[in-house]
Amino acid sequence: MRCQDVHHFGQKLIRRRQLKPTEGSESPKARHLNTLDLVVLGVASTLGAGVYILVGEVAMFIAGPAIVISFLVAALSSVLSGLCYAEFGTWVSWTGSAHLYSYISVGELWAFVTGWNLILAYVIAVASVAKAWSHTFDSLIGNHISQALEGIFSPYMPYFLATYPDFVALAVLLLLTGLLVLGAPESTLLYRVFTGINVLVLSFVIISGFVKGDLHNWKLTEQDYTLNTSESIGTSRLGPLGSGGFVPFGLDGILQGAAMCFYMFIGFDAIVTKGEEALNPQRSIPVSTMITIFICFLVCFGVSAALTLMVPYYQIHPENPLPEAFLLVGWGPARYVVAVGTLCALTSSLLGDMFPMPQVIYVMAEDGLLFRGLAQIHAHTGTPVMAIMSSGNLAAVMALLFKFSDLVDLLSIGTLLAYSLVALSVLALRYQPDQKFSKEKTEEEIEMKLKVEENISELVSEAGNSNILKSLWFPTSTIPTRKSGQIVYGCAFLLVLLLIILSLILAQWPSQLFSGDPVLTTVAVLLLLLIIGVTIIIWRQRQSPSPLPFRVPALPVLPLVSIFLNVYLMMQMTSGAWIQFSVWNAIDSWSYTVELMMESS
Repeated sequence: MRCQDVHHFGQKLIRRRQLKPTEGSESPKARHLNTLDLVVLGVASTLGAGVYILVGEVAMFIAGPAIVISFLVAALSSVLSGLCYAEFGTWVSWTGSAHLYSYISVGELWAFVTGWNLILAYVIAVASVAKAWSHTFDSLIGNHISQALEGIFSPYMPYFLATYPDFVALAVLLLLTGLLVLGAPESTLLYRVFTGINVLVLSFVIISGFVKGDLHNWKLTEQDYTLNTSESIGTSRLGPLGSGGFVPFGLDGILQGAAMCFYMFIGFDAIVTKGEEALNPQRSIPVSTMITIFICFLVCFGVSAALTLMVPYYQIHPENPLPEAFLLVGWGPARYVVAVGTLCALTSSLLGDMFPMPQVIYVMAEDGLLFRGLAQIHAHTGTPVMAIMSSGNLAAVMALLFKFSDLVDLLSIGTLLAYSLVALSVLALRYQPDQKFSKEKTEEEIEMKLKVEENISELVSEAGNSNILKSLWFPTSTIPTRKSGQIVYGCAFLLVLLLIILSLILAQWPSQLFSGDPVLTTVAVLLLLLIIGVTIIIWRQRQSPSPLPFRVPALPVLPLVSIFLNVYLMMQMTSGAWIQFSVWNAIDSWSYTVELMMESS
């Protein structure tokens, strides 16, 4: 009996959701969002705390003026992830997210891991934006709040938490959580107004930076900051404040900066969650996703270039970089204009993250991946009250206690993992027997397709048993079969393991590897050969002939490159961030086990 229980438990871990909405989950919504509306939503969710706050810390302590290259690397990774998201957005005709894609393609266990980390990403995004809002508001009134709180609480705060509890951020999030519980409507007009102000302020920053900028600030030497940092001496994760020049912290600084700059491109997945409300989701989702990432890259590139040209990187204010930069160049009144614009932009970003955050929890609870009680709908307001309160209160507590930089690191790890699983899902599903995410598909059609697939699979299996290698390199069927789909699944998971090992070697021992260490070089070459060989095996399999409005190009290479870049950026994170991430996923494992045990009983 115990063996049967173990087998039943294992089946639950790998079961996949049918490619149609569950009964009762269809909640028809009016399709009213065009491509411009989705772009505005994506930009509002993306251009927030990162471009206004994080850019200062990355430029000062991690990358220096080379932060512009860090943005380029982060944008490349975001584009690849965005393409994978866009294809899935055209397949799924109802509201979806990374957890749904994983549930459909790789099973319940990975769907739960993905969804749990997506919740983490939303919660921390909200908490970090609230802290940025608090910092900006405090700077407008002369930093009196932070000075008073730090003086009272700093001696009693543990080293791994913030130096003082941020009660302003706590109050803001509790207020917004209460408004959401009461059914505050999401306003496209409000997004447009705040996003317009956001773009105007950032355009002003970019133009002002190039007017007041000095190219000498990209050619600084170590002696420059030794003579001029009497009040701003600090250290980076790589040691003292760099060695001067455009790349003061070297290649390691660029890559670590890219890992943190990835935070500034998080938010385009909010477009996919609005798939049901888009007028033409098959076209507008991929187009708006790419436009959003492109706009955000141009803005972040321009702001970081302007900031590092206006102010030497070692004199940038890490918590309030843009207003303080205008003060340093002699444009004092402009700092208040920028600060007010920053508050509008952060408010827009906060609203853009607050609305989809409980929706992810609600959908996961409805799917049975979280406790069913979290899907409870309030009788009067029609809002998922438990999902809103749990996510909002958790974000408020994290904003109260944690440092902004720690939140960013933790957010980046969780989001990179979720995006990697989306890329893996696209790779796996494209090679499966013909499937379409359609609400109109009947059970009879599904059964007939399964019978056909089984018959084809049996024929291919007989041929494949005689020569396994031949079936890998020369598939006998002209369409995907169950066996070819299983081959792709196995090869995809093997590739992920190989890419993780290769990324770990490149991140931890880059100097030894490129200096010709015989052991590391041999291991790296063998890994590359295995990766190429397994990729070719996947490439030789037949893809689904289902017509799609948008398909990820260069399959299977592009999703694999996306996974590699995401994993490599994850390897750049600090050990503290990984410890916090492990704790979060330990809670994840415990809650998932409890949920399965309750379901079994």
